[in-house]
Order: sequence, then structure tokens, then C-alpha cells
Amino acid sequence: MGKIRTPFFRIVVTDSRKARNGLSIEEIGRYVPGQEPSIMEVNSERAQYWLGVGAQPTAAVEAIFKVTGDWQKFKGLPGTEGTLKFATPKPAKSIAYEAAVKQAMDEPKEGATTMKKKAQEKLAAKANPAPVVSEETSAEVVAEVPAEVATTDVVVEAVAEVPAEAATTDVVVQKHQQLKRPLNNNDGRSSRAPR
Repeated sequence: MGKIRTPFFRIVVTDSRKARNGLSIEEIGRYVPGQEPSIMEVNSERAQYWLGVGAQPTAAVEAIFKVTGDWQKFKGLPGTEGTLKFATPKPAKSIAYEAAVKQAMDEPKEGATTMKKKAQEKLAAKANPAPVVSEETSAEVVAEVPAEVATTDVVVEAVAEVPAEAATTDVVVQKHQQLKRPLNNNDGRSSRAPR
């Protein structure tokens, strides 16, 4: 049983006269060897009952019974606690989630840990208020206005380039429309010749 390269086995009680994979009387445990440590679950009460009424375990099941301590209980030998190792229990996912939420609540409230460039500039502007504008600085602003007029010439040149871009888009549309016509040369007729 199991998936490819992930086997697991059922420990069953069956009649020796029946087929190996035939109908079983009772399932008393399971064995999953693919994990570390291997999972060996045996219903000890039912195993003791079936051993007591004369059931003979196979060699593999007898080895599992020795690890779980059921064979020692049946034979009256010391070591009934067995040598079975148990995996450490994994913490529940809900506990990990609650810890992550609590940690997120403890983080700073002002925003993301890494801010974008504009957000950093806004915070810097709020932290350092702008200086008060005096009459001398307003005169400098008036003196700078002619420099801004020179930049409008550049804008006009950029606008003059727009019709050239529009012409290139017309060419693209024409090429696209050329691709939409039928691929055969028979003006819509089938490319196969009649037989």
C-alpha cells in the first residue's frame, strides 16, 4: 500500500488458508517506514488477544511486536516497554500563526520597513519644515522666470514630433490589417484541389 516510494503497511489478522491479499479478519496496526523515526502503531490489547488464541505472527510482524514490546508481554520476558522511538510533536500551525501575528503587532506603526523613495522624501520634508520665504528670495524667483520661458521652446519641439509618431502607428495598423487577410492565394477558396 502507499504511494510510489512512500510505502506503508497494515498489520492485519488473517486466516492462513486464505490468499495473502484476501479478506482479513481484523486490522490491528500499521507500519510507516518512510519517516524518521518509523511509525509503528499497534493496538496492544488486540495483538495480545490474537497471540493468546494461537495466531502466529510473520517474521516482520514479530520484529515490530518486539520493538513495541507486545512480544515480550506475550512471552513474559523483561523489556515490555519496548524500544520504540517517538517523533517529537510538531507545534500546531495555529500557535505559529498567533506568534507571527503578535510579532507583527510589535513592529513599528509608521509604515513599511523599507520605504519607497517618495515616501522617504515626504517624511524628510515633514521632519525638516521648509524655511520661511523672505522678500529677497521672491525677487530671485521673478528673475528665474525668463529661464522657464526658454524651456517652453523645448516643449514645442516635442509636440512637433508627435505627428511623426502618429505616422508610424498608421504603418503598424496597415501591416496588422495585411496579416488578417486569408493565407491562401485563391481569394477565399480552399487551398486543396478538388479530387
